[in-house]
Parts: sequence; structure tokens; C-alpha cells
Amino acid sequence: MPTKTTAKKRKAPSRPRARKTVSKPSLGITPPARPARTPDKPKSTKRTYLYAVGRRKSAVARVRFQANDGGAFTVNGLPVEQYFPQVELQQIATSPLETIARSVAGSFSIRTHGGGKRGQADAIRLGVARALVTHDPALRPTIKHAGHLTRDPRVKERKKYGLKRARRAPQWQKR
Repeated sequence: MPTKTTAKKRKAPSRPRARKTVSKPSLGITPPARPARTPDKPKSTKRTYLYAVGRRKSAVARVRFQANDGGAFTVNGLPVEQYFPQVELQQIATSPLETIARSVAGSFSIRTHGGGKRGQADAIRLGVARALVTHDPALRPTIKHAGHLTRDPRVKERKKYGLKRARRAPQWQKR
């Protein structure tokens, strides 16, 4: 009857050991002292931005608000009128500003991606509302009462295995 043979285990290579060094006694000579380096002061840019994020379905809008600026409202580098040709979507995106009657002067630069145009407009609305509340907390009750700070939680339901869609089952026949 043959006997069972086992292979010898190899040890993993160990890391190199630290070598001890013997320092020579100094002769009283010290190297010249370096002047203490002070860290450079960051250049003060007068541009202070407030950032906020709005989401709706799969659309994400990153809103950058600069107070006391020209009052531009750009979406992905385009004016809002050009990015959203439909007037309804323009009104949705700028509705927080209309709610507060444009009492805050500033410009909005928005980067948005994902979803469709309607979802992006809703995401922009939430992001703009959050940026305004961050800028001036006294506006919160007005904006919240208008419903602009509420994140719509409805997203597409995932497809389940065994079904054709999220809830649509294959056709069933009795006979």
C-alpha cells in the first residue's frame, strides 16, 4: 500500500533586518544651521464659494454659489435658458430664487450629470435651495414651506429575477 507523501512548506522570505550602525564621535564641528522655513501663506482669493448637492432619481447636480457676484445662472457652462429650452424646466430650476424674490445677490455655477432633463432640473432646484439656506439660514422657513428642501425619494425599482421587469411577471396560462 503506497504511503502518503507531503511536501515541505516553504517559508515566506523575511524582510531585511535593520543593520546597526556605529556613529563616529563628532569632533565638535556642527553643520551650519539652516534658517527655519516658514510655510508660504496661501494666496487669498476673494472668491468664496458655497457648495451644495441636489439629487433626483439618477440625476446629480453640484451647485456652486458665489455671493455678491454678477447674478449668472449657468448649467454645465451654458446659461439656464440654453441648457433647458423648455420654459417649464427653467422655472423648476430657478424656483428657489423666485420663492425668495431674488433677495440674495449671487451667481450659480452648476455641474449636473445623469438622468434626464426633468430629473436634472429637480436636482438643480434642491441644490440651489440647499446653497441658499447655507448662505442665509434665515431663508430656511420660506424655502422649506415652498417644498424646495424636500428630497424626492422615488427612484426606479430594480428588476427581479423570474420577472420581466420590476413587478411584471411572465404571462400565466391556466391550461
